[in-house]
Amino acid sequence: MPETMIITGASDGIGAAAARALAASGHTVVIVGRSAEKTKRVADSLGAEYFVADFSKLSEVRRLAAELRERYPRIDVLANNAGGIFGDRTVTEDGHELTLQVNHLAPFLLTTLLMDRLVESRARVINTSSVANLSGNIDIDDLDLAAQFSAGKAYSNAKLDNILFTKELDRRFGADGISTAAFHPGVVASNFASESTSPLRVIYRSILRHTLISNEKGADTLVWLATTNPGADWTPGEYYIKRKPGRTNRQADDAQLASALWERSAEMVA
Repeated sequence: MPETMIITGASDGIGAAAARALAASGHTVVIVGRSAEKTKRVADSLGAEYFVADFSKLSEVRRLAAELRERYPRIDVLANNAGGIFGDRTVTEDGHELTLQVNHLAPFLLTTLLMDRLVESRARVINTSSVANLSGNIDIDDLDLAAQFSAGKAYSNAKLDNILFTKELDRRFGADGISTAAFHPGVVASNFASESTSPLRVIYRSILRHTLISNEKGADTLVWLATTNPGADWTPGEYYIKRKPGRTNRQADDAQLASALWERSAEMVA
């Protein structure tokens, strides 16, 4: 049965690849991206509807949530896929470190603003994380890394945030019908690190690029989570790599930290 599936970060990379695969299966795919031109191009190629939002501005996330609520009485899948690794420490107009906001606070806000619709729809919420979570080390009192910043640290922490958010979302709303999972797409040949000054940018732009996996392979676990049965094919609240449970940072199992991150995130997005 065709379902309505919203994918953020779908104007390029694994988001666009997932959108193509899901649309080909007959689902109603909704494309969300930052670039109006690229987002429209992907949507037009699929005959899909699209929305433009810059996650570095929480006002645009709120507008996006309002537009999605107005347009879609049912949301079967919300794929929080937008994200990236950036360069020097940048503070957004909302007062937060850019990596944290784009990768964690914005999808947290979007999900919570859509929560009643997601619960009504018994939706699957899929969060794109990364194996980089393994090197994260979260200080709940310095999520913005004001004390000690590096692009890699900010990204690793944000990807660990994605997993903690997934686990806490399952704890808080699993009994209400939400099924959620996080996943690592692999090291994908995309434009993911193009705005970064970290060593990852060198890898993505070097001759090693040909060893990276395709966007289609990177999107495989997202598509699998979006189209299979939670509780039967996968376990809600868990983190997956290549359709199998993946190893996580020791902090990922800290239920108190996950709860504290949720409360602090709610404060930060007001």
